[in-house]
Amino acid sequence: MSRKRTAILISGRGSNMEALIRAASAPDYPAEIALVVSNRPQALGLSIARAAGIPAIGIDHTAYATRSAFEAKLHTALLEAGIELICNAGFMRMLTGGFVDRWRDRQLNIHPSLLPAFPGLDTHRRALEEGVTITGCTVHMVRLEMDSGPIIAQAAVPVLAGDTEQTLAERVLAAEHQLYPHALRIVASGQARIEDERVIRLPEVNQQTVLFSPVLPNRA
Repeated sequence: MSRKRTAILISGRGSNMEALIRAASAPDYPAEIALVVSNRPQALGLSIARAAGIPAIGIDHTAYATRSAFEAKLHTALLEAGIELICNAGFMRMLTGGFVDRWRDRQLNIHPSLLPAFPGLDTHRRALEEGVTITGCTVHMVRLEMDSGPIIAQAAVPVLAGDTEQTLAERVLAAEHQLYPHALRIVASGQARIEDERVIRLPEVNQQTVLFSPVLPNRA
């Protein structure tokens, strides 16, 4: 099996990076984590990646006069490593159209809401303020507009009575750690294609399980 050489972009500790590295350690996983890059050279995630035997480099964005100059260096590093797919995992940099277009349909991102609801920052605070009873996380292809792009996979998480931003964030993050490896598997194995800005999964799977919040009463 030919495994897709995948890079992970981080800015901090990279807990989703760790989840992807764990998943890719399985011999039947269709992606190989071949490189980790951070725009912050002191990011803890770089040390974690190196400890797992994965090449990891810091490219300090503050050392470049423009976004395009930083992205040119990043793009070169990806090409030199033979990268085929990119996973953004807590990568706190907006990317220009030039970079996004070069990696179109080959760059994934994870966001802590059920997009298109609550794009951007402070997702958990906004979810609590709006009083939603179900939230979750989304893996999507990267486009120029923040937190947009074809949706690959989603996971739903209930909002519980008494939730704070922290408790809700922890529950969503636990779902992210399962969802991101699943989404990367779908893409790396060729089980998805993009048509008219929608992800077509091959084969399509129709899951009938429904998550209710509040929970339906048991009438058995």
